[in-house]
Amino acid sequence: MTEVSFHFNVPDRTAYTCRLVRKAHRMGATVVLAGPAPALAHFDRALWTFEDLEFLPHVMLRPGQAIEPRLRATRVWLAQDASEPGHHDVLINLGPDAPAGFESFGKLVEIVSADETERSAARARWRHYATRGYAIQKHEVTA
Repeated sequence: MTEVSFHFNVPDRTAYTCRLVRKAHRMGATVVLAGPAPALAHFDRALWTFEDLEFLPHVMLRPGQAIEPRLRATRVWLAQDASEPGHHDVLINLGPDAPAGFESFGKLVEIVSADETERSAARARWRHYATRGYAIQKHEVTA
């Protein structure tokens, strides 16, 4: 069953998410960042620039786009639909709703800032996962 974890009170979602992706990548995990197109475009740039001397190789998968064979070994994917890239180890949800197909991942991570709109959407996602029987881990992030 998919392990679900929420990281609350994240002061800088972009930096935190990039560090989390870097950590998973270094551990050899495959990661999908799923969410709306503007969020994915933001992270496409951020994964190039979040550290001065570091780049996280990744693929931006457009809806309905065929995956080129030479790109299949890439371990970080950005996709609007979490189910398109196929099975991966970690799913990071960048959207306001529970992503379709999350149950095909080993781990789902929800990153939530202190913004009340974001927290309200996160509470709805928490209920969505909990009512389906998923055990949820809660992490409070401190600055």
